[in-house]
Amino acid sequence: MIASQTTECSCKHIVSVSLGSSERNAKSTLQLKGQTFIIERLGTDGNLQKARQLLEELDGRVDALGLGGTDLYVYAGGRRYTFRESAKLIENVKNTPVLDGSGLKNSLERILINRLAADKIIDFQGKKVLMVCGVDRFGMAEALVANGADVTFGDLIFGLNWDHPIKSLQTLDSFAKLLAPLLTKLPVRWFYPMGAKQSQRKPQHQGYFLENDIIAGDFHFIRRFMPDKLAGKTIITNTVTAGDRKLLRNAGVRCLITTTPSLDGRSYGTNVMEGLLVAASGADKQLDAAVYEKLLEEYKIESGLEYLNGEEEHI
Repeated sequence: MIASQTTECSCKHIVSVSLGSSERNAKSTLQLKGQTFIIERLGTDGNLQKARQLLEELDGRVDALGLGGTDLYVYAGGRRYTFRESAKLIENVKNTPVLDGSGLKNSLERILINRLAADKIIDFQGKKVLMVCGVDRFGMAEALVANGADVTFGDLIFGLNWDHPIKSLQTLDSFAKLLAPLLTKLPVRWFYPMGAKQSQRKPQHQGYFLENDIIAGDFHFIRRFMPDKLAGKTIITNTVTAGDRKLLRNAGVRCLITTTPSLDGRSYGTNVMEGLLVAASGADKQLDAAVYEKLLEEYKIESGLEYLNGEEEHI
């Protein structure tokens, strides 16, 4: 189903086309500085042809497009690598900017970690953190380490099912430089849950979840592999629905922090938020980090924080 057109109003319309489950579809309206924004998320259940068709049909009809359930780019060793499969999805999109969230993650998530530390919400010094995948969130990874956290990166564990924890940014970067040229040429579904798999739980490597105080990173990895109980843990993630909150609450998670705000009971992916900022600016392409930081401040877009179990207190 094609997202509805908004030609009869001055709304800015942002649509995220995702390779994820259609069960997570959503639509929200928000006001920012007197401007109305309509944001939608359309899942294609892992159907690449359907995603490509939607993107092409929406081209020129909306103000910005998001690409969800996959990445378009990954950064390693100062270089940007493009996922071949994702690039094919948008090769015929010529008129509307397409954002995958990678440009915003570096700014938004770095700001979030630094703010949590500065506002004394979390004292990261010495805290044990499991970051389920660091290479696609290098800004968050660097900020966690800079604030004194003892971080275990699970890129090889959860992405490749190789029980090999990474304990430093330098090692993470080395593996990324080694593997990125190969992995970006392979089907994304080989190492990332797509479609119905995003809703299927498959607890694995549970010890890493249990031995760390904070679990951070991609929520689809967290949801798929986490144990049934995570009593007292703090989760820093994104793309969380009301159903996901219930799952985490029942698991005993103490605090949920989302990198984007909650809208109508869910936090949208960074690809949606990046699309929103690009549409708000009137730009026709990805912006640089300094501009994103300025727009985040100007539009007062803040992260979400919710205590699911227990009282609000210093973490």
